[in-house]
Amino acid sequence: MKVSDYILERLRQWDVDHVFAYPGDGINGLLAAWGRAENKPVFVQARHEEMAAFEAVGYAKFSGRVGVCAATSGPGAIHLLNGLYDAKLDHVPVVAVVGQTDRSAMGGSYQQEVDLLSLFKDVASDYCVMVTVPEQLPNALDRAMRIAATRHAPTAVIVPADVQELDYTPPAHAFKMVPSSLGIPHAVPVPDPGELRRAAEVLNAGQKVAMLVGQGARSAWAEVEQTAEILGAGVAKALLGKDVLSDELPFVTGSIGLLGTRPSYEMMRDCNTLLVIGSSFPYTQFLPEFDQARAVQIDVDPAMIGLRYPFEVNLLGGARETLQALIPLLEFHDNRTWRKTIEKNTARWWDVMEKRAGVEADPVNPEHVIHALDALLPDDVILTSDSGSSANWYARHLRMRAGMRGSLSGTLATMGPGVPYAIGAKFAHPDRPVIALVGDGAMQMNGLAELITAAKYRDRWQDPRLIVAVLNNHDLNQVTWEMRAMQGAPQFEASQHLPDVRYADFAKLIGLQGSRVESPEAVEPAWRAALAADGPYVIDFRTDPAVPPIPPHATLDQIEAAAEAVLRGDSDRRHVLRQGIKAKVQEFLPSGR
Repeated sequence: MKVSDYILERLRQWDVDHVFAYPGDGINGLLAAWGRAENKPVFVQARHEEMAAFEAVGYAKFSGRVGVCAATSGPGAIHLLNGLYDAKLDHVPVVAVVGQTDRSAMGGSYQQEVDLLSLFKDVASDYCVMVTVPEQLPNALDRAMRIAATRHAPTAVIVPADVQELDYTPPAHAFKMVPSSLGIPHAVPVPDPGELRRAAEVLNAGQKVAMLVGQGARSAWAEVEQTAEILGAGVAKALLGKDVLSDELPFVTGSIGLLGTRPSYEMMRDCNTLLVIGSSFPYTQFLPEFDQARAVQIDVDPAMIGLRYPFEVNLLGGARETLQALIPLLEFHDNRTWRKTIEKNTARWWDVMEKRAGVEADPVNPEHVIHALDALLPDDVILTSDSGSSANWYARHLRMRAGMRGSLSGTLATMGPGVPYAIGAKFAHPDRPVIALVGDGAMQMNGLAELITAAKYRDRWQDPRLIVAVLNNHDLNQVTWEMRAMQGAPQFEASQHLPDVRYADFAKLIGLQGSRVESPEAVEPAWRAALAADGPYVIDFRTDPAVPPIPPHATLDQIEAAAEAVLRGDSDRRHVLRQGIKAKVQEFLPSGR
């Protein structure tokens, strides 16, 4: 047995069933071993190493298991970095197995020689090791898997090409040998009883309790809902926690932040008590004023405790276990005035969203595109969104129901993961439909190429539906609006304008299905056709770049001021002003109109 054979065997012993990768001579030994192992675990060939890393992140996010990616030395290893940083910042368990030049060539300025230990020491700071002798295995792989799983972080194992070809020799019962074993211990901390009582005192005293949940609360959705009922609280969701609670619950205010909803903003503005569960939401300006609210935080990661807000009580523990211990100490809030206000504001917001989706645009309102999808979503759907303006509409217009899943690049907010996340999700759940919402910038950056990966593996998925919806507005729209709103600068067309690409036609060229939508009347039929398709489907929605992603705290005066700045030279100035005013005025129309 070669070292390369043993690596794959050990991955199988860890129940790794897929490795997202791209070949290269730095992992030739591993590729040969894959041939001998009859492709177990399955080698999933991406179009690019960055996409392989994103697919591993998507797989890990939606499966709850460790995602594994592999790449060759030098450029291949470098390409992994962006996807691995996405895993690091969103606390996702991913293991990268990376090739390196032969040991005899190290330090000799050899072809594709890169100091990989230095390259990966930040992104894989929890564990990064280079295997130089066979006896380092299985310890290196075991620690990489175990640390990734328990610390929710990326790790890296670097294996020089010549080491891959050596005969495998296990560590002996001898000095300076490190044996190892399989398995991940499961232990979740529960806070001290005294700390729980302190937290209960703060929460019981609050008359206007606001809750904020993130992805760390996903396993505790029932306890979160019970806590909110006892305290008469409303619940806002960080973007990574969008699927924690159903938006059908009337007290769930939706997303928070620049991409969030107005009821979430109003709840944080007016509350006097704050409970944050499993979230490291970074934008403190969307939390209560520092002297406004007494606050409690629950988080399992000690590095994230006490962060973002001056919390009075910090509870270190798993969300579910901590809430189970805390709930018996909480007192039922009889006065439901605060809760009724939250529910009224939330209902009003969904009415506003429907009105905004109905605003005419040229040619299609992107809010209408996503709002039309909302009612058609299958109960078991998995949603991915790319970064950019598509994330605004994902955050605001799609109501998650129990059983649905969704994610995006939350903290790194990198362009490009929408399609590879969706492919990773299909390998994690081949029996579920997956929908990716992607801007034309991200689609041109790498989504088009990754459609080839979807075409290559479509027959492996029991539910063949993988829908890629491209919001095609010929503009790098999020940056354009940031320039307008934050710099008071008109659109700089040299950097922002994108060429028109017939995305659905490209899909058809590689054997997929698709359609182009250029009128609002065709939006819903296109969604229905895609959801009924027997394979991957691309919808090219021609959307209006002048529809503004208005922040929840923006006033009509601020919208006008931003538009007036644009009037100094924006090529689309009149249309921008008109669409901004039309969108904002929907908030002031009476319900039912």
